[in-house]
Order: sequence, then structure tokens, then C-alpha cells
Amino acid sequence: MIEPLRLSLERIEQAAGVIDPVFLNSPQFRAEPLERQLDCRVVVKVETLNPIRSFKGRGAEFFATTLKGRPPLVCATAGNFGQGLAFAARKRGLALTIFAGVTANPLKVERMRALGADVRLVGKNFKAAHSAAKAFAAETRAQLIEDGRVAAISEGAGTIGLELLRWPERFDAILVPLGDGALLGGVARWVKAHRPDTRMIGICASGAPAMERSWRAGKAQESGQTETIADGIDVQSPYPEAVADILGLADDILLVDDQAMISAMQQAHRELGVVLEPSGAAGLAALNTYRERFKGQLIATILTGGNVTPEQMRQWLCP
Repeated sequence: MIEPLRLSLERIEQAAGVIDPVFLNSPQFRAEPLERQLDCRVVVKVETLNPIRSFKGRGAEFFATTLKGRPPLVCATAGNFGQGLAFAARKRGLALTIFAGVTANPLKVERMRALGADVRLVGKNFKAAHSAAKAFAAETRAQLIEDGRVAAISEGAGTIGLELLRWPERFDAILVPLGDGALLGGVARWVKAHRPDTRMIGICASGAPAMERSWRAGKAQESGQTETIADGIDVQSPYPEAVADILGLADDILLVDDQAMISAMQQAHRELGVVLEPSGAAGLAALNTYRERFKGQLIATILTGGNVTPEQMRQWLCP
């Protein structure tokens, strides 16, 4: 049995003191140009202004502080977590091997290699890369790091919740892109302990609904083939630990389609001057898709990542 509330408030608070400051205290501000379009007050937290252009550095950094000795590490990734772990590993002189699918975002692959990781492209998706990473760990005795399964990674991400609650007003809801669950689990753990009346809402891609189905079922549910451009939240096989972390803390999980995320990327670029990848814009996509639901409220959303290739920028931001 997986114990509920395995994520620790004390460790989230501790993480805020040991994570590299370059990932902490990201900008959060009223997005007034969006408010006129969305009929609600919107606070955005911009997690793209750091060396890896995503929030994943927080969890990777906190995890790295918990390591004993100097073990070689291995992980599978769509790209953003791999960058975070590569940043933390390089800083500490740790060997890191990363497996990603052959269709992985080439910008993310390039950045992982630039940060010193040994990146190996295998299979067509994350599931295949994860299988290869598990086999590599068994063969070499490297430590397999699974984002969403390791508590410290979620607790590092939870520092975003700590920072959001410095806002002087109570949020009616916080919208969080939902992939492997580390972000929603960590942020919801902190927020629900301090502002239980603030609704925590995860946002999944409609083409990758495994976490939404798992949350509704109360246990991990595998999905079949996924189909979404949002690689950062493209999950087929949720970890039971990640599902357990959000049960009782998430108030709802909403689905958004790819076109809604593209429109939200364009909206953020046009109105805020922020470049987002599809998963990074999922919260804004939900505000547009479910506008009536949030009308007149104070809503926060986390802009989680901005790793897009020049080709993707031409295709999605400047069509």
C-alpha cells in the first residue's frame, strides 16, 4: 500500500533553501492583457526564465541534494526533466545517461548534451526510452531516476506553491499542467495545507488523458497510444505514487486539445511577450476553453516551459 501524503511540507520548505537560486522566485504577476479576454483576474508564474527554460530544475536540484555518495545516474525523459537533471549532475560532477525517443524535441536533446549528459535516442516515445533506461540501470547498476516517482523531485516542484502563496490575495483556483504528476503533487501538497479552499486543478492534453483517467479511477490507469504535440505532458503509464500524491488534493482535472494549446501559446507571445511550448501553455488553454467556469475569479496558472525549436516557432507562433 502507498501511504497518502508521502510528500513532506518540511522538505518542501527545506527545498526552498537548498535549490540553486537560479530556479527560485520566478516572476509572478497579474496578466492584465489576458484578463480582458478571459473575464477573470489572472496571475501567471513564469517558469521559463532560467538556464533550462522550465520548472524541472527545481525538483532535479532538490533530488540531487539527497544523494548519498556519487552514483552514476540514468533517466528517461521527453527533454525538460533531462535538462534539469543534467544541470544538477554537471554541477556536482555526476555521470548521467539520458534516454529519449528518436522523435524527441531536437532543441531539448541539444541542450541536454550541452549540459554534459550522455544522451541516447531509442524507440519512438517515452515508454520505449523508459524501458531502455531500466535495462541500462540493471546492466550498469546506475541509479534510475523516475520523475513523478521520486518524492524529492515533487517536493522540489512544490516550492512553486510556497512562492505562489506569497500573493497578497487568496486564489480561487490554481491551474497546473499535469504530466507525470510531480508538479501538481508538490504544489497541491503545499497549497492545500495552507489554503485548503483554493481549488487545485490539473490540466492534461486530451490526446494523453492517462493521468486524468487515473485520478478519476483512484488508481494508475494506462492509456493506449497518445496523440498530442505537448510532449511535456504526454504520459501513457502513470506511476502509482504520482497518482496517490494527487488523490484528495486535486479538486479536478481538465482536458485541453492541441489547438487550444497552440492558441494559448500565441496569446502568451502576443500579450505577455513570453515564448511557451504547448505543455507550458496548458493552463492558459484551460482558461480559454472553460472560460465560463472561471469568470470573475482570481486564478493563478504556472507557465511551465518554453523549449521550442525555430521550426516550431515558425509553425505555431508565426503561422
